[in-house]
Amino acid sequence: MAATGKLSLLTRQLSTSSATAQLVKPPIQVFGLEGRYACALYSAASKTKSLDAVEKDLKSLQSQMRADPNVRDLLVNPTIKRSLKAAAMKDVATKVKFNAATGNLLGLLAENGRLGRLEGITNAFSLIMAADRGEVVCEVKTAKPLDDSQRKQLEGALKAFLKPNQSIQLTAKVDPSLIGGMIVSIGDKYVDMSVASKIKKYTDIIAVPV
Repeated sequence: MAATGKLSLLTRQLSTSSATAQLVKPPIQVFGLEGRYACALYSAASKTKSLDAVEKDLKSLQSQMRADPNVRDLLVNPTIKRSLKAAAMKDVATKVKFNAATGNLLGLLAENGRLGRLEGITNAFSLIMAADRGEVVCEVKTAKPLDDSQRKQLEGALKAFLKPNQSIQLTAKVDPSLIGGMIVSIGDKYVDMSVASKIKKYTDIIAVPV
């Protein structure tokens, strides 16, 4: 069976032990429906040595979705027939020369009415690919932007969580509602050191009736 056909089969049968045995196991497990599609795509692309090409395809499509409302509407509009979406996705994949695994994924999502999940699948696949390269994704939220010195200190501290062959992929976001401190998520670890969380904790204690 061709690799593109395998992706369709594997995605539909991921819950069975026989299908799981056929999968190329991703370096990290990503859960949920988006994770199942992303893991099946990783398996199919691994077998055809096209992981980088598929990642490039998905990122390109994700950029188009964010920049062009018409593209996003085609993907998420529930009033457009699935058959039309499937035909459109096949046409797009052919014209822009997407990898076969990418094209098969788009067609499968269109047939199942799940193109609206593409953003989440792309993000899940990006996490898997980052782990495949030995990168550990870390997100830090602070009330104010980090300066260069703070960012370097933070990266140095976070490296203590890494294995020798890993590197950190740090994303810093600003959330004024935190008031101060920070929220850090690295891999499967999550630490809330924000002032807002402490205030909530103390407020909850005070609110408890005596």
